[in-house]
Amino acid sequence: MGFFSDFKASLMKGDVLSLATAVVIGGAFSKVIGSAVDDIIMPVVGLLTGGVDFTTKFISLNGQDYASLEAAKEAGAAVMTYGNLVQALINFVIIAFFIFVILRAAEKSKKKEEAVVAAPAGPSQEELLMQIRDLLKK
Repeated sequence: MGFFSDFKASLMKGDVLSLATAVVIGGAFSKVIGSAVDDIIMPVVGLLTGGVDFTTKFISLNGQDYASLEAAKEAGAAVMTYGNLVQALINFVIIAFFIFVILRAAEKSKKKEEAVVAAPAGPSQEELLMQIRDLLKK
């Protein structure tokens, strides 16, 4: 029974629970950012690049030309879909930017909270010594 109690104690540590919470929130955050990228940003990028859909960009490794990625896959051709890599890189940069903005805002709010919460001013060491001296005199 010692193994299971040790395992339970390990799981209930604050670090493990914080990590689990971060993973769940990170997964949800990734879906939100993925939607923002796919539904808002990539159409704008496609418009700027003349209507290019990066996910359909590919290179056929057998040297033949195909009208579309689907046609190449139906023919059984080996293809490198470099457009998916471009899409993934764009997603990464945007997610990294959003995380940077959120962390920067969190750091600024922490600094403001620290500035507002000042330590209560207590008597100085000299004042305490003077009080002790006065008590001893009495």
